[in-house]
This record gives sequence, structure tokens and C-alpha cells, in this order.
Amino acid sequence: MEALKIGITGVRGVVGETLTPELVVRFAEAFGVYTGGGRVLVCRDPRPSGPMLQAAVTAGLLAVGCEVVDLGICPTPTLQLSVRPLGAKGGVSLTGGHNPPEWNALKFVRDDGLYLNAAQGEELLDVYHQGGFARARWDTLWTRVATHDAIPHHLERLRACFDVAAIRARRPRVAVDYGNGSCARLLPAWLKELGCEVLAINDDVELPFSRLPEPSVAAAAQARAIVLAAGADLGLVTDADGERLSLVDDTARALSEELTLPLAAEAALVRRKGPVVTNVSTSGLVDRVAARHGASVVRTPVGQAYISEAILEHAAAVGGEGNGGVAVPELQPSHDSAATVGLLLEHLARSGSTLSKLASALPALAVHKLALAVPPRLLFSALQEFREAVADVAEASVDLRDGVKLSWPDGWVHVRASNTQSLVRVIAEAEDPARAEALALWARERLVRVGAR
Repeated sequence: MEALKIGITGVRGVVGETLTPELVVRFAEAFGVYTGGGRVLVCRDPRPSGPMLQAAVTAGLLAVGCEVVDLGICPTPTLQLSVRPLGAKGGVSLTGGHNPPEWNALKFVRDDGLYLNAAQGEELLDVYHQGGFARARWDTLWTRVATHDAIPHHLERLRACFDVAAIRARRPRVAVDYGNGSCARLLPAWLKELGCEVLAINDDVELPFSRLPEPSVAAAAQARAIVLAAGADLGLVTDADGERLSLVDDTARALSEELTLPLAAEAALVRRKGPVVTNVSTSGLVDRVAARHGASVVRTPVGQAYISEAILEHAAAVGGEGNGGVAVPELQPSHDSAATVGLLLEHLARSGSTLSKLASALPALAVHKLALAVPPRLLFSALQEFREAVADVAEASVDLRDGVKLSWPDGWVHVRASNTQSLVRVIAEAEDPARAEALALWARERLVRVGAR
């Protein structure tokens, strides 16, 4: 199966198969032309393909006359926060995020630090497909690539957003599994600023990933063991590029990535009032938390670009998705796991509560997730056929903003194309675990009939 995805999350594929240096150079040239030239920031995560693809991105940008500033290995949110202060026209983050190490991606950031939205992504694709880029003359090329450490600025912004003194007074003990991802360049310094006693593993960006980068219950095994052995107040499991986070509570229970946003929303809505922004595929726990505080919930299609723009449009108190990504608008309207850590530790310090108590106060909702492989050429036809097959399902309300979401009084199921892989994702939720599983299997059965596997 062809493993290349071009969409709202950028350009993503398996290195050496579909994501090649030639492709990356052309997309970098297109992005340089799209930004109109000028300064462009580049960062990467620690994947083995990073240096090769960073060289390709740099070559493409320089070829069309851009000035390149190399931020090295650092979280994507760090690059996003640096665009405006450094006077850049945009940025390119080379990271496969939650994908396995054989994958990598180009994530394109515009001049306000946000990802390109859907319309802007289409414009960039138009530039790419038209080709014929006007390249810089030999005597106008930038002759050096500047380097810059963007971590201090990120730390400065974090300090200004949270009650550092309150957290320091509590001196939380925190277990962290960085997975040897780029958060190991930022989060240790941030936790030190907060006065935490840190028990860290897999914090060397020179080593291969120690586990799959996606933060999840399955990825939390080592963090759980440390919390249990050391009596830590909480455990943190980070992704490869600093956007997503899953948690381990003080009883060493690994919490689903679906709980990160509801817990963050509880903390954020105590700080200030405002809507909560999330996508149509995120757990209804967010609605329950918002209702406690008299807040509304704004739902968007899946994708961080949609979340960021809705946060700005609705002056939201917090936003995020059910994958562990949370945006704290006081810092930036993009997912930032360091900000999520600050928000949660501040809330624990001020409230005197524990993470296990906060998690136990959430209603019990069961989530069941499936992923079915579909060849890229059949992906959207399979979804259309599924949509037609379930058009007349009795007593269900239908939401077509992103794929097909069917809701009943006792549960819902959402079927959509993945933004990052050639997959159809199925997520179902209900109070009854058996009902959630049955809804997911019901959707899978109908997808298999139209070619999904």
C-alpha cells in the first residue's frame, strides 16, 4: 500500500519509499515560494531520517531565495512560538509526530505560528503542482544557515503563563518517559523551573525511540513502574514532537489519552471562563466537564489547524483533541505538552487535589477505537459508500462535518479518514462498554463491505 499522505497536517510518508529527498526538496521550494521568500525556521525531531530530510528542506528553501534559520532538534510548539519574535515568514517542522520511526513529515507553519489551514494547504499544493519555481540567482543565494536556540524563549513564555510559585511550594514528584523524543530538549528545564523532583527515562535525543511515539496507555508501562516504585504524584508520557501527552496518576494507573483534554479543561475553566474547543471525534467527557462550569463546547473537524482557528474565533478557555493534544490559549492556540504540564501542575498545587481524584471525578464513559487500512485511491470512495450505506439508520442523528458521525441517546460512532495515514478510523463511545464495542464493530462490518481492511 502506498504510504504517503498529503493533507491538512502537511506531507507525511515512509522515508525511502514515498517520502524521498526529491519530494521534500520540491515541497520546500513550493513553501518558500508560497511564503514569498524571506526568513523560514526549520526544526526536527530525533528520527534517523531527520538530518537527511532537513538538508533537503534547507536546500529547497535556499534555492528559491529564502533565509533559513535552523532551530535543531526541538518541539514543534517551540518553533511555532518563535516565528513572530524572529520575524519569520513561516516554519517547517520535520516530525512524524505520533507515527512510528520509519515515518516522517513536513508540517508547515505560517507567519503567525499556526499551521496552514485547509484552504492555505490547498494553495500550497497548487504551487507545488504548478512547479516552475523561480529560483534565486547564484549571486543572491544566502551563503550560510543561521542557528538559533529557541528553548529559552519558550521557557520565558511558559513562566509568564502559570503560577510557578504555587507549584514550587508543592514540589511535586514527577515521572517522565520522553521516549527519546524532542520534549527531552524542553521539558526537563521547564520541570526544573517548577521545582519538581523529576524521575526521567528515555531522555537522550541521540538514541533511537525507546517505544512507539504515540502517547497512550500501552506506551505508559515504564512510566507506571516509576510512579509505583517512587511514589510519584503523576507520570508524563510524551510524543516525538512536543504536542501530545498522556498521563499516569498517583496510583500508577495509566490514563487514556482521551482524558488529557477533560482534565486540562477542568483546570483551565477554574482559571477563567470561556468555551472549550475540540473536534467531533473527541470524548463527550469534555461536554460533561464544560457543563460543570457553565461553559459551552465548540466542535470542529479533526485537525489541529481547525482547533487553533476556532480557539481564536471563540476566545476559548482551552482547546484540544482526544489524542492527548491540548492548547492553552494564554500561551498559544496550538497543542503544547509543556503548557499542558504547567496547567495541570498549577491546578493540583492550587487545589491540593491529586490526579487520581480528578480522574475519578470524571464520568465513566467507554471508548472503543479501531483503524482499518484502505488503499489511498479508495479511501474517500469507501467513506462515501459507507455514508450511503448508513444514510437511513433509524433514530440516529448524523454529523457530516468530518466523515460520518452517528449519534443515538446511548452512544455514538464516528467514521473518518485519517489525516496522517491511509486508514479509516472508527471511534465509538457509550456509557456501557459493550455498547461502545458493538457500535465500533457495527461500523467496521459495513466498512469491510466497501473495501476497508
